[in-house]
Amino acid sequence: MARRTVLTAALLLALTGCASDPTPSPDARTGADGAASPGAPGIGSTDPAQVFNSERVATFDEPWAMEFLPDGRALVTQRGGELKLVDVSSGDARTVSGTPDVVHVNQGGLGDVILSPDFAATQNVYLSWAESGDGGSGAAIGRATLRADGEPRLEGLEVIWRQEPKTSGNGHYAHRMVFSPDGRYLFVTSGDRQKLDPAQDLGNTLGTVVRLTPDGSAASGNPFADRGGVSAQIWSYGHRNPLGIAFDGDGNLWSSEMGPQGGDEINVIQQGRNYGWPKASNGSHYGGGEIPDHTQGDGYEAPKVWWNPSISPGSLMIYSGDLFPQWKGDAFVGALSGRALIRVALDGTNARTAEQWDLGTRVREVEQGPDGAIWLLADGSGGELRKLTPKSRPDPRTDAERLTRPGHRGNGVRLDRGSHRGVPLDFATRRSTLSRMSASEKSTSSRWVSTSSS
Repeated sequence: MARRTVLTAALLLALTGCASDPTPSPDARTGADGAASPGAPGIGSTDPAQVFNSERVATFDEPWAMEFLPDGRALVTQRGGELKLVDVSSGDARTVSGTPDVVHVNQGGLGDVILSPDFAATQNVYLSWAESGDGGSGAAIGRATLRADGEPRLEGLEVIWRQEPKTSGNGHYAHRMVFSPDGRYLFVTSGDRQKLDPAQDLGNTLGTVVRLTPDGSAASGNPFADRGGVSAQIWSYGHRNPLGIAFDGDGNLWSSEMGPQGGDEINVIQQGRNYGWPKASNGSHYGGGEIPDHTQGDGYEAPKVWWNPSISPGSLMIYSGDLFPQWKGDAFVGALSGRALIRVALDGTNARTAEQWDLGTRVREVEQGPDGAIWLLADGSGGELRKLTPKSRPDPRTDAERLTRPGHRGNGVRLDRGSHRGVPLDFATRRSTLSRMSASEKSTSSRWVSTSSS
């Protein structure tokens, strides 16, 4: 059983060995431009100890993604290829057998995990990973049936989608997943594999967001369907390394994207739009090569929020819970090089950075739990799973108000039991299907401190 720690002072994790990639990619450097995103000039950092209580639940080896099951347990991926079934009440983590072989080099490995919209009936889950093949390596998506009783295992794993083409190198796979609010479509982020120009080429899926059916086929109505081939899968293009994707309660699709040297982004993903990479970016090439900034009328979709210097957004979650009611509908970004948790206030399709909590460790994943708590996975070897809850404060409501307060429901999209992906849920079993992301990175000094353990 894993030891548990309750912190009421400076947040989280006394970690060593924070680097996630054995060999740093070009993204392991910080940007030089000190300009602020126009969404929130001059935003400062808040002491996390003033806002959160933090509880250490478990420790993992290079954790990458997390997904809650309807019974309150969670699945956690480790980049080395293991999938863990975690009892979050005790910290006990069991290995799930039947996972695929992965390319565990640099940014490659086992990636995302989400539940199928019909999980209550089928017990199906989706995984993403880096696989080898002709030409090098590339991202893959697979579907399998989870058997969570007894010895946990995956049965019938089949690959339903592959990033094309496979290339040399081991970076910028992206491979984050989310289902549409109606459960009909699977959206997958596909990184540019550090090859740049293919992100502007509709003849491949590098640097794109693809829209698929649950069986991995190109969805009808995609904007480039008339071109045939892999072009029929593409929903948007001109992306670099989008490591987070989530639907809000209004059905808008958001993504967080790693920029080059500066220029990290939050985008609203829209059908057929070109997001500019590598022709437009608010960052620069490593080594100082200039890239034209996003400008009005340039033909590219500009980010809603951007950062200089880089924060390296590794994940994205849109909050729908009740523990932090003041933040309902806002996005949370896990920052890798920024070593922070960042709140981005959303208003329709507009956004601004609102708060930043410096945590002193690289935040790989942000998730919402069934009770509305915020869960974090720290990056790297010894990466801790932490549960954040509010500092206790008197409830100003009367007993009657607490008993009669209506539940939150948004525009026909049920966002309960931690589901911040906006997955449609028409089955009776309460369940979660969430959103996330991940990246390569950079470094700063550590500030998260563990004050007590038992």
